[in-house]
Amino acid sequence: MTQTPLDVTPDNQKTFEANYERMTRGTGRLMLFAGDQKIEHLNDDFYGEGIAAENNNPEHMFRIAGKAKIGCFATQLGLIAQYGKDYRDVPYLVKINSKSHLVNVKQRDPISTHLNPVRQIVRMRDEHKLNIVGVGYTIYWGSEDEHKMTSEAARFINEAHEHGLVAVVWAYPRGAAVTDEKDPHVIAGAAGATACLGADFVKVNYPKKEGVNSAEALKEAVVAAGRTKLICAGGSATAPEKFFQTLHDQVHTSGASGNATGRNIHQKPLEDAIRFCNATYAVTYEDASVEQAMKIYNG
Repeated sequence: MTQTPLDVTPDNQKTFEANYERMTRGTGRLMLFAGDQKIEHLNDDFYGEGIAAENNNPEHMFRIAGKAKIGCFATQLGLIAQYGKDYRDVPYLVKINSKSHLVNVKQRDPISTHLNPVRQIVRMRDEHKLNIVGVGYTIYWGSEDEHKMTSEAARFINEAHEHGLVAVVWAYPRGAAVTDEKDPHVIAGAAGATACLGADFVKVNYPKKEGVNSAEALKEAVVAAGRTKLICAGGSATAPEKFFQTLHDQVHTSGASGNATGRNIHQKPLEDAIRFCNATYAVTYEDASVEQAMKIYNG
């Protein structure tokens, strides 16, 4: 059942609940196809050895999202404006802010501010009858500019809710003050802080600490997030069986509510990417085992 936040206006409560149900397939979990890396990682994730040649074309991700089973497809509004008319049935989550990786943390602490206001997103949704179900925003917790991003995120979450949209926050501890981005305790802190902003979902990196089981360690963040559902980033390209095992552990051992996966999907040729999505969908929403997921992926 949908847990509707109090800042959702009464006249948009049904819209919010419908969007939430659509994204989560009524399970409370989320399989987010992350397609925001065209800015985040520039062309590093889209062209090169081991990457399908068709991945260099932005439309590859829309083709996948249009044919595969997903919860929602996250990308920038500009790409949706270019391709959305040909892929109207795709459930979109608009990534409001993005930055490239060219300026690294050794040069300056990370900051990423908004590209589009919520009103522009809502106008495009309403005027063109697009299936926009939510918005996403990245916060670099620990950055010297953390206060700018948290202020924007809190405002956008509230505005999204007022218009019946679901809000997802990418929560990454990063900056000179952060000695270990993958520390379980730091990740839990970022998840809990994001819950204070009113996000519906928080996306975090899977914790990693020597001598500690990551699935067990993630439990701290799941509890710290409270009613904000926690999902894990998919990370760089991983062998399918290992990926599905990790996802299964995150959901069934850690208590996480799904995943946000990009490179493991769109770096594959179209048909492989569709099968990978369908297998990930099965683990996330249908409690499929790793063996069942591999059967789906292998066709």
